[in-house]
Amino acid sequence: MAQKGVQLDQDAFSCSICLDLLKDPVTTPCGHSYCMNCIKTHWDEEEEKKIHSCPQCRQTFTPRPVLLKNTMLAVLVEELKKTGLQAAPADHCYAGPEDVVCDFCTGRKLKALKSCLVCLVSYCEKHLQPHFESPAFEKHKLVEPSKKLQENICSRHDEVMKMFCRTDQQSICYLCSVEEHKGHDTVSAAAERTERQRELEVSRQNIQQRIQDREKDVKVLQQEAEAINRSADEAVEDSEKIFTELIRLMEKRRSDVKQQVRSQQQTEVSRVKELQEKLEQEITELKRKDAELKQLSHTEDHNQFLHNYPSVSALSESTDSSSIKIRPLRYFVDVTAAVSEVRDKLQDALSEKWKNISLTRRKVDVLLPQPEPKTRAEFLKYSREITLDPNTANTYLLLSEGNRRATYLSQQQSYSRHPDRFTGWLQVLSRESLTGRCYWEVKWRGGRVDVAVAYKNMSRAGISDECEFRHNDKSWALTFDQNSFKFWYNKVQTPVSGPRSSRVGVYLDHRAGILSFYSVSETMTLLHRVQTTFTQPLYAGLGLYHPHGSAAEFCKLK
Repeated sequence: MAQKGVQLDQDAFSCSICLDLLKDPVTTPCGHSYCMNCIKTHWDEEEEKKIHSCPQCRQTFTPRPVLLKNTMLAVLVEELKKTGLQAAPADHCYAGPEDVVCDFCTGRKLKALKSCLVCLVSYCEKHLQPHFESPAFEKHKLVEPSKKLQENICSRHDEVMKMFCRTDQQSICYLCSVEEHKGHDTVSAAAERTERQRELEVSRQNIQQRIQDREKDVKVLQQEAEAINRSADEAVEDSEKIFTELIRLMEKRRSDVKQQVRSQQQTEVSRVKELQEKLEQEITELKRKDAELKQLSHTEDHNQFLHNYPSVSALSESTDSSSIKIRPLRYFVDVTAAVSEVRDKLQDALSEKWKNISLTRRKVDVLLPQPEPKTRAEFLKYSREITLDPNTANTYLLLSEGNRRATYLSQQQSYSRHPDRFTGWLQVLSRESLTGRCYWEVKWRGGRVDVAVAYKNMSRAGISDECEFRHNDKSWALTFDQNSFKFWYNKVQTPVSGPRSSRVGVYLDHRAGILSFYSVSETMTLLHRVQTTFTQPLYAGLGLYHPHGSAAEFCKLK
């Protein structure tokens, strides 16, 4: 307590403007003291008003008072400094605009340390002491300083509101409970607080659980973003390499064609020039012979004419001009045509494959998973046009309807050899790879049919389990015939119940690992759903069995 007394004495020697110990203290006519510079600055700011006031009591002075140093205060302040004590920092003593003030302090108020819910008053450290020292205050409730204490007073009865009306959901005082809230469901504010506190804790637990869940989701999304970036970087890098190789190949082929044409050009031109030179030599020889014959024809001496005629009339062997055939001016048109054909085929191939490249681009599902569609209209939002790849079709399967239908025939088709072809089982895969959300439908007739999805690296050659839908871990298949449905994966079959239909819908959410089969009629009936993790793009597949003529077709969906 002695220290607190020193503190009060110390505050008495502090400037109320800078809140520090007085420097060159001066006293205004009203008796308040300030630092010389502090009060001068204050009055300089008021100079335009021609009225000067005391910052504490607001008394005004006209004209501006002459300030003289208060020598007594100056001495006292110097003595106080020698004791080693400093003025308490303002933010630890005096209340600022945002602070709760002590209701008991007079003059410049200190910050409140606590508020009392019984007294409805806020106290600084000094004025709070009775609450700690007197038994009369033992049951008082002290809380952190609050500016809203008056909200605890009933505006109607000017009483502390210690009750709560559950009927009207508002705080009330005791008099309210026996007057306008009479007959209502009322409890003490403490009891209601206890009940609400329990609800609050439950809410906090739910919130904390949601925070944990969302933090896990955020981590998953971060991993997803990293995976997307990594995959995109790899795709760009690989594509750049492939296109560079393709460009290099095209450049080489262009150079080869140019070299071949120029070489052939040189050969043909040389041959023509050689023949041309022979003909020109023959012309010269013929002109010379013609001149000799002309000269001989003018010889008047008959004997001389007959003597010279045998030697002059003899002609050298002539070049066979009939063997020279001038072709139309289309010497290298066939080369141009061949290059054009290559260009057209390359454009067609690029256009066809570019569709697949474009189809693989999709919005990345970085939001919360969407629910699986329920109605056929909702499924059709994800519909994909699927065609069969002839390079994968078993030779006993005939592809038709724009490569959407596969039919089992007794005679082999004339397909070329290809490493992707199923050689043993009557199966075929789609051209298109399937990722993201996809939906397609298959209609069928005849005997048993497999509607399947498979990885591209599924084995193809032979009749082993690794090559047949259903019997390996690289394919999933729904097998159906006239009597039953069965789902197969890795040699394990699962009986499937549901209405018989000649049309089956397949829904794939590749990222979510969902593969669902539906019986399609007037309604969509779920036959079987798979929940797994797909590690590669999938390809739609069809498998056919006896009898001959059995067929399955990917439907055109509108």
